Amino acid sequence: MILIVNTTNDCGITGSLKTLLDAQNKEFEVVEASSLDIKPCIGCNFCWLKTPGICSIKDDYEEILKKIIKADQLWVISDTALGFIDHKGKNIFDRILPIATMYLHFKGDQMRHVPRYDGQTDVGIIYKGTLEREYARRWTERCALNFDSKSLGVYSEEELKEAAACMS
Repeated sequence: MILIVNTTNDCGITGSLKTLLDAQNKEFEVVEASSLDIKPCIGCNFCWLKTPGICSIKDDYEEILKKIIKADQLWVISDTALGFIDHKGKNIFDRILPIATMYLHFKGDQMRHVPRYDGQTDVGIIYKGTLEREYARRWTERCALNFDSKSLGVYSEEELKEAAACMS
C-alpha cells in the first residue's frame, strides 16, 4: 500500500495524484496533514527507552505512524523553505524514529539502527516550490538507509507523472 502524506494546503496536488494512481489501479491512501496537530520531535528517546515503538507525544501523528508501519511506500508532499522541504514535511520524517530500535548493526561499512518491525517503508518526496534537488535527493537516500528501506526519489509538483510511475 502507498501512503501519501500531504503537508501543503494544496489539495489539488493530491487530487491530480489520485487521478494518476486510480488510472493505474494502485492501492493508496492520502492523509491531508496540513491541518492536523503534529508537533515536532523533542528528542526525548522515550520511543526507544521508556515506551519502545511508541512516541511520547500524543497528537495526530500517532495515526500516521501506524499507517507508515503498514505501508510499502511513504510519499511526503511538502512545501519548501530555504531550498529544502519545509518544517511540516521534515517533521513527518523526524517523527518516524519509533520504527527503529536504539540498537545498531553494520549495514555494509556503516552503522544503522535495527528496525523494530518486519518490512520496510520506502520513501519519496514531492515538493512544491524551490528546492536544492541534489541535496534533497541525497538526504532522502540517507533517511531511507537509516530505516533499512530505499529512496524513491525527489520530484517537483510538475513531475507528478514521474513520481506516480515510481509508486507500486
